[in-house]
Amino acid sequence: MKLLHTGDWHIGKLVHGLHMTEDQRYILKHFIDLVKEEEVDVVMIAGDVYDRSVPPTEAVELLDEVLSTLIVTLGVKVIVISGNHDSPDRLDFGSKILRDQGLFIRGRLEKTIQPIVLEDDYGEVAFYPIPFVEPALVRGLTGDDAIKTHDEAMEKVLSDFVGDIDAGIRNVCISHAFVMGDTIPESSDSERPLALGGAAYVRASHYDSFDYTALGHIHRPQRISKETIRYAGSLLKYSFSEAQQKKSMTLIELKEKGNIEIEQKYLTPKRDMRVIKGKIDDLITPNVYELANPNDYIHAIITDVGALYEPMKKLRTIYPNILLLERERQLVSQETSTLTIEDLKQKSDDHLFGAFYEYVTGNVPDDEMTDVFKTIYHKVNHEKGGAK
Repeated sequence: MKLLHTGDWHIGKLVHGLHMTEDQRYILKHFIDLVKEEEVDVVMIAGDVYDRSVPPTEAVELLDEVLSTLIVTLGVKVIVISGNHDSPDRLDFGSKILRDQGLFIRGRLEKTIQPIVLEDDYGEVAFYPIPFVEPALVRGLTGDDAIKTHDEAMEKVLSDFVGDIDAGIRNVCISHAFVMGDTIPESSDSERPLALGGAAYVRASHYDSFDYTALGHIHRPQRISKETIRYAGSLLKYSFSEAQQKKSMTLIELKEKGNIEIEQKYLTPKRDMRVIKGKIDDLITPNVYELANPNDYIHAIITDVGALYEPMKKLRTIYPNILLLERERQLVSQETSTLTIEDLKQKSDDHLFGAFYEYVTGNVPDDEMTDVFKTIYHKVNHEKGGAK
């Protein structure tokens, strides 16, 4: 049986005020091509299908298109769970009707998690879909007020709600959580924190009974503790903190019990998300911008010193989809960063200008800049004196 593990689609996402739906439609078309090419039997979507609990109309229509193609046209089984961005009730709507068509949606957490059992030439495969687990919800379902953290909540769900797992067959878990093994997983700016500090973490050892665990929430593709506990990562890059990541989906081939093959499958987006750095005149020269697609989403870090005239407009002539522009800040000297009020009173005007300039730009003003300051400063002082 071939499974494709994906998640964190965040359909309807806004990035720096830009709707990502067009980019999501493009990548999901190639996702469908991958499903056909690999002859996938089951697609697992590990939560955060939408970016918010009330998604825009375009997002709902796009998801409907994709699921209809997978299920009706291709005959693929699809298992979907809710993430912390989704509305469990909205996602759950019509789930009892749709499961007969091969679409299994688990939006709401229930006290009994019934596995979805499918068969292939090697026998049964039991899928355990576990929607996003809030400690407060588990406390309400169990009456156990001792449950405070996400780890305690997940432990309770797996022991009481899932119950005994048949170790003689292949078992797959689909879960949306912040799972930690020996180290903390590498996260991104685009992920919404689940809780403060360590209260958000769930131990990877909870999933040891499963042959494979398909995780959602963390946007960087990665394994947790072992190869069979994995984050597929997000559909696209949703923040510039993800610029160096390479997004993928995880293809799993389940053979007989204990025999599993795992492969990452990479899809090329319509536009990448990149960070560029340098002087404006350098960044808009062909030998620089022709190295990659200038239509990518760009965060530009400008290293120019001094005033700049309409830098965003200038960069947009080459990079039409630039989303973020900032000036480079160098490390400020210890002396500049620790000046007190008393220090300021004892410093000359020239010194204060130099300290301020260094604080703002990260550079020490040269002689020409200092002379300009002196000329303007003395002129202003003279005019004020004349006005009195």
